[in-house]
Amino acid sequence: MVEAYCVKCKKKVEIKNPEKVVLKNGRPAVKGVCPYCGTKVFRIGSGE
Repeated sequence: MVEAYCVKCKKKVEIKNPEKVVLKNGRPAVKGVCPYCGTKVFRIGSGE
């Protein structure tokens, strides 16, 4: 259950289909989709 801020909905939402990724500088992040509007959402951090 990872939350990210959706810019379109203007609120924090639970990420649908979360996928762990690693940024170029080595930091962990999570990317996915907003369950309400379908916009891509992104959160830097472990997401655990």
